[in-house]
Amino acid sequence: MAMNIQRLGPTWAPAYRQLMLDAYARHPEAFTSSPDERAALPLDWWERRLREGDQAQERVWGLTQGTDLLGVVGLSCTMREKVRHKATLFGLYVPDQHRRLGLAMRLLEELLAQAALQAELRVIQLTVTQGNHAALALYERAGFTVFGNEPLAVAMGNTFLAKLHLWYDLENSRRASRSLTAR
Repeated sequence: MAMNIQRLGPTWAPAYRQLMLDAYARHPEAFTSSPDERAALPLDWWERRLREGDQAQERVWGLTQGTDLLGVVGLSCTMREKVRHKATLFGLYVPDQHRRLGLAMRLLEELLAQAALQAELRVIQLTVTQGNHAALALYERAGFTVFGNEPLAVAMGNTFLAKLHLWYDLENSRRASRSLTAR
């Protein structure tokens, strides 16, 4: 059965919730939310995150195979006038059994392609826990650049983890795309 990347709607909320609870439990150092915090949220919170329509501030894409959800990535936009040119990538997750198949890169490419269609967006930002070399390498291969390091970003008990801040310039990507099209 073929794999498909699609923007997830509210009907995917139970599968999305389960996938992300798995992510928070297996990789607590990678996320700023704890498994307990997210598990306590009602299903309608997850449904709101998957709200459909162009006015939705959060959008989540999933890689699906039939009714199975194999991986996800989200984009959070703001309507605040001075920062609406920026969006935040969140919650990229592919479970262990589906890794090393290029699925995370496919999800990233889809998110960046969809973001490029939003004329007001210029920058995509994200954070990676320092020391997560695989995630950092993935984002850098996709064209993200590190611009800062936030010490003490996440508390895990008595341990504090730093976060690397990365950004992607959509306008440079659009120019490169136009240049290739003009040839």
